[in-house]
Parts: sequence; structure tokens; C-alpha cells
Amino acid sequence: MPRSIWKGAISFGLISIPVKLYGATEQKDISFRQVHPEDGGRIRYKRVCDVCGKEIPYAEIAKGYETPDGRLAVLEKEDFDQLPLRTTKAVDVVQFVEAEEVDPTYIDRTYFLEADGPGAKPYVLLRDALVQSGRVAIVKVALRSRETLAMIRAKDDLLLMHTILWPDELRSGEFAAPSEDISVSDAEITMAGSFIDALSGPFEPEQYSDAYREALETLVESKLSGQAIPTEEADAGGEAEVVDLVAALRASVEAARKRREGGGGSAGDGAAAAEASTGSSGGRSSGSRTSTRKTAASDGGTGKKTTPAKKTAAKTTTAKTTTAKKTAAGKTTRTAAKKTSTRKSTTAAKKAS
Repeated sequence: MPRSIWKGAISFGLISIPVKLYGATEQKDISFRQVHPEDGGRIRYKRVCDVCGKEIPYAEIAKGYETPDGRLAVLEKEDFDQLPLRTTKAVDVVQFVEAEEVDPTYIDRTYFLEADGPGAKPYVLLRDALVQSGRVAIVKVALRSRETLAMIRAKDDLLLMHTILWPDELRSGEFAAPSEDISVSDAEITMAGSFIDALSGPFEPEQYSDAYREALETLVESKLSGQAIPTEEADAGGEAEVVDLVAALRASVEAARKRREGGGGSAGDGAAAAEASTGSSGGRSSGSRTSTRKTAASDGGTGKKTTPAKKTAAKTTTAKTTTAKKTAAGKTTRTAAKKTSTRKSTTAAKKAS
């Protein structure tokens, strides 16, 4: 059983709920040490003062804040203990809100709350009240000597607490928004909806795994055992140029269906098609999008490179009303006739000479 990282009480009106806090998540990344490759020795760092050059023990290190003009304020542990932090051992409920009102961008870390001692009954009371109301509790709590906002919500039989970033800790993402003059057609939106429908389903996180970490673990084991690890050749497929988003999305839908049906399609097929399409058709005007939709219709959405609509209209006007087989047959007939005419001309020339 994991150890609790914090003890305190939730203030629910005049009711106090003693609780213990446990980390709900853990990182599964593989940790590496910096070593000297020649002898395997670990690379270590020393805490050295850049004024006197002495190595300073961790216990003697203080925190300092340097102002933009170069002034330095040194703060000791006693200075932090004097700060008014009333939520050190308390979780103060300040508001109840609809869960949908809390943007997931604000959520930082997740913790389990466990009732401590006599807190079981009020714990269940708060949990069931949150479930019935469909709301979550916004609270203030101090963790690791830092006050933070948090959200308490009910999940199954538990109460979870998610720490929330302060509003000024979120960066503005306006710089990343596309230009307002970029627009998409109804056909592109329809095909995008078809792709979403093809990959829609219940969220089952257990069906996903960290392929990179698994491969890294295999690599480490092979290094330890001295055995060579088999290498896989990179798939060179999925690099065909795509003329527009509609064709790319149509190919993505087909790839998604194949993957769902176990027919060998991969998730990368649709992504590669969409990436190629974005590179070749981004920022087109509405008139250009109409032309590319006609082009996509003529090539059956296979994602192959086709002749632009203007050239197609000038060179092969009648070809749009015939099938691919008739076109191929017509080309064969014209080629054969040309060869026959050439042979007759050559024969006539020989007889004349």
C-alpha cells in the first residue's frame, strides 16, 4: 500500500472530514544515469559557491530571489514559516461548480483522498452529494508549502482531488491560432466527420500501450545480455502526394475501416495522407477548392497525383463522361492505328524506291 503524502481535513460547511492524500499517478519513464562510457563511472555534480569556490552541503543552502536590477533577497526556513498559510492542514471548500466549467487545461496533478479515522461517514456524505448534484468542489489547499486551487470530484467510490493551475500560470495560445482567412469547404468537413465516425467508440485506455518504452526496455535487456536486437525496416509506404483534403480524408476513412476490421490498415496511413494534403493544398481559395473537389472525384479518392482541373478541362473534356476502361481501350486503339499507318507508309515508300 502506498504511503500518504499529506494529512488534513476537508472543511465542508461546519463538517470536518479528516483525510489522507495519495498520489494517483506515477511516471513509467525509464531513468538513465550519466556515466563515463570508457569505464562506466557515474558523473556526479557538486554544489559549489561561485564566490568562494567551496562545496556547500545541501542543509546549508538557502533560497534567494534576485530582482531584475541585481539585488538579492536571501530567505531562510524561518521566513517561510512566518507566512500566513491557513490551508496548511485544511482543504477549504470555496465553491461548487458544474464539472464542464473547469477547462482540462487547468488540471495539474491528481490525488486520491482517503477518509481518516472518524471521517468515513462525512466522506461518503460529500461523495454522494457531489454525485447527486452533478457538481465538483473548488477548494484551496497548501501542498509542499505552496497554496493552490484544487477540484474535488467523485469517481466510483472515491473522492479525487485535482490540483488546478492559477489563471496567470496559463499561457495565451492566441499566437498558435490559424489565420482567420483560412477556411474549409462543406465537403471537407463532411469527410472529416466520416473519419471521426469511423474511429469513434468508447474510451478504453487499457488497449493502448507505450510502444517506445517497451522497445527501450527490450533494447536495455539486449545490451545486458549481449544479444543483438532485431531491427525492423521502416515502412516506406504512405508517401504518395495527395491533391486535396477531401481525397486525403477519404483515404483516411478507408484506412481506419481496415484497421477496425483487422484488414492490415494502420493509423499512420490516414495521418500520412492528411499531412501530404496539408502541404500541397493549404491556403487555397474557395474557387481552387471547387476545382480540387472535381479532381478528387475523377480519381476516385485514391490519393494519387492527378492533372489540375484547368488542364483536364482543356485536354480531356470528353474523358470525364467515359469510364477508365473505355479511356484505356481508346488509347490502345489509337496507338495500334498509328503503328499500322506507319507500317503502311514505310511499305509504300519502299515500293516507290
